[in-house]
Amino acid sequence: MRSREYDLDFRDRAGRIRAWGIGLLAVASLQWVWCALLLLTPYQVDEEPDDRNPAECESRLLTEYGTANEGLQRDDWCQNERDWPEAVAVLGLSVPVSVVGVALFTSGSVSRRMSAHAEAMRELDKLADARNS
Repeated sequence: MRSREYDLDFRDRAGRIRAWGIGLLAVASLQWVWCALLLLTPYQVDEEPDDRNPAECESRLLTEYGTANEGLQRDDWCQNERDWPEAVAVLGLSVPVSVVGVALFTSGSVSRRMSAHAEAMRELDKLADARNS
């Protein structure tokens, strides 16, 4: 395989690695959005199946009266509907996805830049050799 063909193949592989990194970062971003929705949005809870008047619950993070945190003591249905472990698990799963995404994106980007730099150096060497001849 000639060096130009190898270089183009190398850049294609680096582009695919970079694309995988972007994809994983997008997945991590979706996990962060999901966690934010779980913690910041108010929600409704059915007290019975097919309840016509579901209970209104405050957001998990911005609650003032403790409906989300102290609800079992007052027979409030909001307590068990959105638990902290679910939001923390989503947030925890986003960390390794983010780390791998950043590593792949960085590796692909650096590989492409180094390949472009090497090509520019080869072109400069050719020009210098042509000038000296």
